[in-house]
Amino acid sequence: SSGINAEWPLRPGSALREVRIIFCQYSAASAGARQFVSEHYVNLKVENPTTPILIRECSDVQPMLYARFAHGREKSAPLNDMVSNEILEKLKSLDETSLQEATNS
Repeated sequence: SSGINAEWPLRPGSALREVRIIFCQYSAASAGARQFVSEHYVNLKVENPTTPILIRECSDVQPMLYARFAHGREKSAPLNDMVSNEILEKLKSLDETSLQEATNS
């Protein structure tokens, strides 16, 4: 198996509409975010071709993950000093948390 399906295909019913990752090109705190982009971006786009996945590099920013959901809801999470796989898990958990909230409301 190629492992691509394990990346993070959006779950059926996902309300996720956009992902943004912001990080510094140089800082140690952003090293995991840079690694995440190099390791996972292509497969995420292949698995989720209609979901915008935006990458923004800015000097001296704290690395952040933003997830925008249906109805304009947005969640964010700091990515300071996280490694690539921790960021992937954070993205999955934001999507799953949103699904639970949508189901409960």
